[in-house]
Amino acid sequence: MSQSNSNGQGDILIVDDERDIRQIISDILVDEGYTTRVVATAENALSEVNREAPALIILDIWLKGSRVDGIEVLKSVHRDNPDVPVIIISGHGNIGIAVAAIKEGAFDFIEKPFNIDQILVVVSRAMEVSRLRRENSTLRLREIASSVMLGNSQAFKAMKSRLDKVVRSNARVLLYGPPGSGKEVAARYIHANSGRSTGPFVSVNSASVEPGEMEVVLFGRESAERGHEPGLFEQAHGGILFFDEIADMPFATQSKILRVLVEQQFIRVGGSDRVRVDVRVIASTTRDLKEEIAAGAFREELYHRLNVVPITVPSLEQRCEDIATISNHFIKEFNLRNGFPLRALSEDARCKLQMMKWPGNVRQLRNIIERVLILGPHDQPICPNELVDREHGEDGEAFDLGLEFMALNLRDARAKFERSYLLSQVKRFGGNVSRTAEFVGMERTALHRKLRTLEIVTPGGDGVRVAKGAEGDDSGRDDGLGKDAAQRDTNGAGVPGTPE
Repeated sequence: MSQSNSNGQGDILIVDDERDIRQIISDILVDEGYTTRVVATAENALSEVNREAPALIILDIWLKGSRVDGIEVLKSVHRDNPDVPVIIISGHGNIGIAVAAIKEGAFDFIEKPFNIDQILVVVSRAMEVSRLRRENSTLRLREIASSVMLGNSQAFKAMKSRLDKVVRSNARVLLYGPPGSGKEVAARYIHANSGRSTGPFVSVNSASVEPGEMEVVLFGRESAERGHEPGLFEQAHGGILFFDEIADMPFATQSKILRVLVEQQFIRVGGSDRVRVDVRVIASTTRDLKEEIAAGAFREELYHRLNVVPITVPSLEQRCEDIATISNHFIKEFNLRNGFPLRALSEDARCKLQMMKWPGNVRQLRNIIERVLILGPHDQPICPNELVDREHGEDGEAFDLGLEFMALNLRDARAKFERSYLLSQVKRFGGNVSRTAEFVGMERTALHRKLRTLEIVTPGGDGVRVAKGAEGDDSGRDDGLGKDAAQRDTNGAGVPGTPE
C-alpha cells in the first residue's frame, strides 16, 4: 500500500506490524510532502526494496508474523542497498538494541512512544543524507564511466600500453588526437589509476574561457570585496589539472603556466602571497604544436615542459574493430543513466558501423547511439537504416550498391565490387589480414595475393592504405581488374597508423 503527494520530496518505506503505527507515521510524513509505502512484515519489506529501493526506511525491530526480525532486514538492506538510510523504531527499546542496530548500519534509533517533532527531525536529517548519497553515487558512476577504456584493436592496445606506463608516475603527458577521439577519457584513465585518484580531476577547455579572464580562472584572485577566490590550480591541489586543447591557451598566459610548472607556486590576481600547489598537469591538442611554435602562437619552452610523455589517441577509423564494443558500452550507459531501452546491435548494424566514416570519432558514435535509442523502436534490435548521420554525410544507404554498377558490364562490376568489399572488410578488421581471411572464407596467402592484385596494401600494424594503380596496360591481371577499374577513386581507403 502506498500514499503519495504532489510535492514528491522522497519515497519512504514504513515497516511495522501494528497497523495504527504504520498509518500514523505515514499520515504525518504525507502531510510534510513525502511519498510513503507501508508494509507489515519483513518479507514484504524486502520485496518492496527489491522492487524499487526507497530513499529511506523506517523499520520496527519486532515484526510479528515475520520469519525474521528487523535487524535481519537491516542487515540485508545495508548489504544490498548501502545508500538507503534505515531508522529503527521499537516499543521495547533499550541501549543494547540501539547499539546493535547502529553497529549494523542503522542511521538512528527512535523508541516508542515517540513524538511527531522527533520523527520529523530524524527523518529530515536522514533524507538529506539519502540525497547526498545518491548524488555521490551518480558522480562516482559518471567518473567511472568517463574513465573506462574499451577496445581490443592493435591501435587501442598500443595506446593503452603507453597510458599504463605513465599512470604511476607524476610525469606530464601531452595527448594528441583528432576531435572527439577520447583524449579527456584517456586523461581521466590516468587519474583513476594513479596515486592521485583520491584527489580532484579538474578540466579546463582552453578555448571556452575569455582571454582576459584566463588568469583569474587558473590562479584565482583576491580583493577586499570578494575575499579569496581559488582558481583551478588551487582546486586541483593533490590531483590532476587537465588542459583540453592547450593550443588555444592565450599566448600571454602560457608564460605564467610555464612558471607554475617550474616553481609549483603562483600569486593570485590582485594578491601578494605565494600559493604553493601540488598538481600534475596533463594537456591535449588536436593541432601540431611545432607548427604553432613556428607561427609564433605557442611558447617552445612550455611545449617541452608539457611534452614529457607524448601519447597519441587514435581516431575511431583506426580502431574499427572496437566500434561494436564501444557501441554496446554506450547502450548500457544510456540505459543506466537515462532509462533508454537496452537494445541489441543486429549483425548488419554492426557491419555498417564499422564501415561508416567517423570524422567526429567516438563523440559522433555516442551521439548516433543516443539518437537511435531515443527515436527507434524499444523492442527490436538496432538495424542499419537507423544509423543515419547526415551531419557527417552518412545517409543510411551504406549497403545500397546504387546506380554506379548499372553502367558496368558483369566483369567490371564484379571487379569493382570485389575491391570495395575486400577493402571494407580489411578496414573493418583494422588491417588484420588473418581475421579478414577467416571472416571472408579465404586462405590467408590467397587473400594476400588478391589484395596485392587489387592494389590494397596492408602494412603491418599501420592500418590500411591503398596504392593507386599504375596507368597503362593491365592485361597481366588475373582478376579481370581492367585499367578503368584500377584507376577508380580510392578516397576514404586510407587509415592513419596511430592507435586509440
